[in-house]
Amino acid sequence: MALFLNEQDVEQLLTMPLALAAVEAAHRQLSSGHACDVPRQRTRLPQTTLHILQGALPELDAIGYKAYTSNRSGVRFLVHLFEASSGRLRAVIEADRLGMMRTGAASGVATRCLARPDAEVLGMFGAGWQAEGHLEALAAVRALRRVKVHARHAERLAAFCRRMSERLGIDVVPLDSPEAVVRDSDIVSTVTTASTPLFSADWLSPGTHLNAAGSNSLIRRELGEDVLKRCSPIVVDSVETALREAGDLLPLLEKGRLQARSLVELGEVLCGRQPGRSTVEQITLFESQGMAVQDLAVAVRLEALARARGVGIELPYGG
Repeated sequence: MALFLNEQDVEQLLTMPLALAAVEAAHRQLSSGHACDVPRQRTRLPQTTLHILQGALPELDAIGYKAYTSNRSGVRFLVHLFEASSGRLRAVIEADRLGMMRTGAASGVATRCLARPDAEVLGMFGAGWQAEGHLEALAAVRALRRVKVHARHAERLAAFCRRMSERLGIDVVPLDSPEAVVRDSDIVSTVTTASTPLFSADWLSPGTHLNAAGSNSLIRRELGEDVLKRCSPIVVDSVETALREAGDLLPLLEKGRLQARSLVELGEVLCGRQPGRSTVEQITLFESQGMAVQDLAVAVRLEALARARGVGIELPYGG
């Protein structure tokens, strides 16, 4: 029987260590030729957009997709997980928290292999739902001493900092100044829906690692050309996906100031086929757009945990 997991089930089962391990394994399998991923496809209407990400992890006997709708009333996420060997439905999982955790985990995996080992100060833009998972993931891979956060809404920012300070036991402080967030930070992360660049390259210190997690469409842009010119390597979760929807990178690619062949996939770094950070002075960048294999790798582990613990509801469908 297929299994249905709601958001409460996912919250009960999913931890950041599980998400980090799943996302890293997915990228390794993809770069080793043992997985496949189809970039996000969208069906647009004036009031609602349907987004679908598809992929397969044959080593986990998994094939499936994440579908979500975005509307002024909200966003609704579902992962459909099937057996790759038989085509049978394995699980349907409500995936708002799942997506938040795997998005954060992707930046966590990238930070673990690109940031300096002694990185301890994080500057972050964004204080929304996605920012929670992002901060939790980075705190899991680096011994953060201080986190500086800037966001547009002061009340939401203050509440976010209080909540995350209590949850993680880290000094998380709100700042009014974008420059103060960036200066003297070892890691700088952007988790926003910004349409114009958030900070100046002049504020970056040598050796900084950047995570850009919000620019997943043409209308979004968190980093300017001045910042990108200082970054090496520029690491992406998938070159194919980045070339379609990395709003930070596409203007430079169009102008010929950045070449697609210079982009490095995260899995290639993890597998040792491409170098990551090679000097302490490099400013490294991870551009995250999101991939189906990340969702599926987490979903497979959640299904196994749920069956072992008797969590979820069996669906009247066995394929």
